[in-house]
Formats: sequence, structure tokens, C-alpha cells
Amino acid sequence: MMSDTEEDSSNSENNWPMNEDWMLDILKDDDKSEAKVKINYFSAKSICQHGVSNLSDLIMASIKYEIGENRSEKQLDIVIKLLPQDPFGRYFVTINQFDLREIQFYTKIHSDLMTFQNAHLKTGCEPIVIAVPKCFYSKYKSGFSDAPDDNSSPEPPESILVLQDMRPLGFKAVNLSNGLSLNEAEGAITAIAAVHSLTLGMKLKEKVDLNEKYPFLFQIAKATDSYQQLVEQGFPQLVSFLKGVNGFSNELAALEVIRIKTKAIIEKLLQPIEPMGLITHTDFWCNNLLLKEQQTSNIDDMSNEHVDCVILDWQMITYSRPTNDLALLILSSLPSKVRRDNTQKLLNHYYTMMKENLNKINIDIEVTLNYTKEKLLDDYKKSQVLALLLCIGSADIALGNQQAEQRFLDVLRDLYKDGVLNIEELSF
Repeated sequence: MMSDTEEDSSNSENNWPMNEDWMLDILKDDDKSEAKVKINYFSAKSICQHGVSNLSDLIMASIKYEIGENRSEKQLDIVIKLLPQDPFGRYFVTINQFDLREIQFYTKIHSDLMTFQNAHLKTGCEPIVIAVPKCFYSKYKSGFSDAPDDNSSPEPPESILVLQDMRPLGFKAVNLSNGLSLNEAEGAITAIAAVHSLTLGMKLKEKVDLNEKYPFLFQIAKATDSYQQLVEQGFPQLVSFLKGVNGFSNELAALEVIRIKTKAIIEKLLQPIEPMGLITHTDFWCNNLLLKEQQTSNIDDMSNEHVDCVILDWQMITYSRPTNDLALLILSSLPSKVRRDNTQKLLNHYYTMMKENLNKINIDIEVTLNYTKEKLLDDYKKSQVLALLLCIGSADIALGNQQAEQRFLDVLRDLYKDGVLNIEELSF
């Protein structure tokens, strides 16, 4: 029996999925044991993400329990992701299948990548780490009938995803105002390179069409429409903001030209450039990362800091080009000085990680794929335009935050100076 159960009284909802049987199933599955489980304590509260357009409602829960004969108490900390409760948010998520996409990432793609790696990793090589939280449980019901003659009222959609809460393990969310340090950015790039390299390797080694294998991926036509809507919503706010800032008339004029061609640009830049088509996160910025910093025993040697990174929120996974993830991270999440001084270093780091990972599964990125650092740089330059458009679509997050606003202004100025905003001269 449960005892000492707590819930956040201000957020207790009848539609929360937790009950004793549900939690017992999770605990037994986690321990891989048939031993008897007794729940001693349970607490749960909603997590509110202010200033972020939420694709799910989050519940943070902690369970203390006993298992087996020794009766030693254990604790499990989880995050439960549910459909948004507001009708518009719920409709937006379900019609675009953001919830299904993330559930399928954890239950299908992640499992397939682990199986693929086990089959193809060269003997003696360290495994490629897929840095995501552990998934304990998922449930999905679309709410739409598959039967063409079914005239009955649709059942309400249901989506539940239970993940390990990484914060008790020392992971922390990134402060948007501060952005990422160089070491943190390298940790994030190491993490995304693992997913990129494994999905690319699986495509090549097993000769599969990833869009056919995973039909739930965010298809380019739907993704284009979704992103264009976001850009159209964010553009008026950005124009109003820029008109109040001196010295940005040229950049504003360039953006107006881009705005007319937004849909075509987004659609083109989401298209993968073969053979480097692979599965991308496509929402890869600091708010979707958790970081854990570990220092070496020599505390004076700050250059040897090691940052572990966990990637969250896989609702927008797409078959696309890898530089789209890199550009969004670098443009949206790095302080201007870090970005200006280290973009080349970060791209080199990504290329090195891809090369090392692919070598572990007997693929040479230069010989087999004929993909050089120069091609990576060219692809990255183009992907910056898509990253900028996605930032415009999320303008409401940055505007009002002085540091984030200045970071965006610096990006805009640098892209204009580098000719990236002159889409007539960029060959997409």
C-alpha cells in the first residue's frame, strides 16, 4: 500500500495518470525483478516553463520504495510528459503529432540505434553514447479513428511519456540569458553527433530509407508549413523591435526580402543533402539541453573541464541535414564573443566527432561519403538562414531579455556582414 503520498495541491489534476498499479509497473520494470515492491512515499508537482511555448505539460515526481527481501529503500525520480491541457495547445500538438514523434524516438529509434550499434561497433571501440534520459513508460492514443466508416465521436487523445529526471544526478537547465560556454557547446555537439552518426550509419549499413522506416518523422511539407506559421507570428514582433534600435535598417530590409520567400527557403533548407541525410533534432538549442559539469582533480586547470550533456524534447525530429542542428545551437545559444571566437572550432569538433564515431562502425566520412570539412562549412553557412528563421519564430522567448536581445542583434549584424542574408547570392 502507498503511504505518505503527497501531491502539489495547487496543481493536483484528476487527469494525472499516476496510481499505485501504474507506479508499481514502472518500478518493477526498472529493477527487472519479480520481487515484491512496496511504495512508501510519492510526491508530484507540475513544472511550469515560463516564456516557452510548451508542447507538453510536465509533472516532476519522486517515489521512495522498498523491493525484495532486504527491504532497503530506494528512490526513483521521474518526469511525466502529458498533452497540454489548454485546448489550442492540445490541438496543435496532436494535429502535428509532436507527442507521437517524441514517444517513437524513445521507444523505436533509440532502441534501433542501440541494436544497430551492438551489431556493427568494431571490437575494442568504446560505445557511442546516446545522451538522452532513460524512458520508463509511454502510452499513445491519437483520438482519431482509423476506420473510414466510423461515425462515432472520437475519443480524446492521450499521450504519456515517463522519463528519468536527470536533475537529482546533477544535471541543470541552461540559463538562456547566459547562454552556453565553449565547453558546454562542445558537450552539446558531442551529444548530437552521436545521434547523427548512428542514424547515418544505420541508413548506409542497412541500406534503409529512414523516412520509410520511420514514417512518423516530421515530414518536410508539414514541417515547412509549421515553421512558416511560427515565422509569420514572430516577424511583426521582430520588426517592431528592430525599428526601435538604431543602425539596423539594412538588416531589416534584408529580412523583408527573406520574408517573402520564407516558405521556399525553409523547404529547401530542410531537404537533406545526400549522402549526409540523417535524423536531426531540429529544435536543438540551449532550452532543450541539461548539462552536468565535472572538473578534474586539478581545480586550477579549467581548460580540462568536462561537461556531460543530455538532449531533451525530440518532438521535431526530421530527416534533414546535420548542419541545421549545429546552426540553430550556435546562433541561438552562444554568447556573441563565444560564437565569434569559436564557431570554426566547434564545427571542427563536430567533424572530428562524426569522423571518430563513423570510424567505429567502419565508415570513412571522407573516403566513403566524400564529405570534407569544406563541405560542412558550406552547408553550415546555408543552414544559418534556417536557424535565423527559427529564431524569428521564437522571438517572443528572447524579446524582453536584454542579453538574449543583444545576442540576436549581434547575430543579425554578423550574418548581414558575412553576406548570409543576401539570399540572391546564396546557392541553396
